[in-house]
Amino acid sequence: MKKRLQELEYFARKFREDNSLSDKEPIRIKSVLQKNDVLTIYRPISEGVSGMSIKINTVGVENLNAKDVLRFMLVNSNHSVGKQHFTICHELYHLYFQENFSAAISCAGRFDKKGNPEEFNADMFAVFLLLPQWGIYELIPEEERNKNKISISTMIAIEQYYSCSHSALLHRLQNIGLIDEAFKQSHLKGVKSFASLLGYDKRLYESGNHNLVIGNYGTLAYKAWEDGLISESTYYSLLSDLGVDISKLSASNENGED
Repeated sequence: MKKRLQELEYFARKFREDNSLSDKEPIRIKSVLQKNDVLTIYRPISEGVSGMSIKINTVGVENLNAKDVLRFMLVNSNHSVGKQHFTICHELYHLYFQENFSAAISCAGRFDKKGNPEEFNADMFAVFLLLPQWGIYELIPEEERNKNKISISTMIAIEQYYSCSHSALLHRLQNIGLIDEAFKQSHLKGVKSFASLLGYDKRLYESGNHNLVIGNYGTLAYKAWEDGLISESTYYSLLSDLGVDISKLSASNENGED
């Protein structure tokens, strides 16, 4: 297990390096998605699902902007913004590092080693990518670097800096040995109220980004359909995700409108 965790942390560092990010700075999530042409849709979906990702191999398909792979991501906008950021990093593992990956529905943040090994790998990759160890240490006062000594105000400051969920930070702190399981369990709740008392913006702990789309989603969906990569019904479903009224589109096509 230790060897696998080291490999996952290497993947996270490589992704940061490939995106011109240091091993300490926070990730601007939406900018990274746009830079890597990951077509992303935020939608309110069922609470038990954090998101999903799809990777389509386009080798041999002509005129697809010289891309070998199309990458799609769906993110649950009912979850807090901090949880959404964790979910996105989780999905990036599936899209860039999981072998033989094509599609998956995810429940990010469960850290379940036995239930689904690749989901656990994606969770750990997300922790490593979102919360680099040395960056965390720099934000912790020296007197709080002993086990179970970190204060709630310091934890919230780190969460705000890295735009991460409270539970993700607690897991990372436990992973690097700064807190134990009992400390983690005793600090799982109440973070939003503390953040308010300390004068921080609460939006990190609330839902948001409803119906946001990142990337040239419609153009590539049409091209994928035109080249036979997806069915017509799937294409219409993708258009529906963008808010296009399919009934009106069908009517205009029947009337010969451009």
